[in-house]
Amino acid sequence: GYSKVSEEKLAVALRIRDYVVGGGFMFAMCSATDSFDIALSAKGVDICEPMFDGDPSDNNYQNKIDFSKTFAFKDYELVRNPEEYEFSSIDMTNKRSIARTEDYFSLQEFSAKWDPVPTMLCQNHTQLVKGFMGQTTSFDRNTIKSTVLVLGENKSNGEARYIHGVKGKGMWTFYGGHDPEDYQHRV
Repeated sequence: GYSKVSEEKLAVALRIRDYVVGGGFMFAMCSATDSFDIALSAKGVDICEPMFDGDPSDNNYQNKIDFSKTFAFKDYELVRNPEEYEFSSIDMTNKRSIARTEDYFSLQEFSAKWDPVPTMLCQNHTQLVKGFMGQTTSFDRNTIKSTVLVLGENKSNGEARYIHGVKGKGMWTFYGGHDPEDYQHRV
């Protein structure tokens, strides 16, 4: 067993990381995306506030985050407020001001000859996809590493919705939002 939930989360994240690096493929959606990278970047750092794990977080823990360990994200700030339904500055849910009727994102076009995997990942027979929310709705472009391929985005809002990358011998894909049939995803 584990004495803290954060230790279990890290153990799972490390197993998934090893699977991908060894040649596996990972698809993650909603809060599985940013919480995975946060767990990797906080290895060895207590980022959980006392109300969650019974002991204090490390002093100045934001400065101890190691972005070199993440798959997709960089330079994000962790959210410390337990009243806020958010992990970090990666997610755009609270930063966006888009009416439901105007919430769309576009898929990028790729050449099947030169980019077969991104082409397959974007093969939806449409360029424009209706947006939907989740605990993690979309990703702030300023927090995405330069090595990450953006597959779908809302450029005018500065957010990516669908991203992809290579890690070791494997690949991963992150998709923002939770359920396309439940726009607001109220929980």
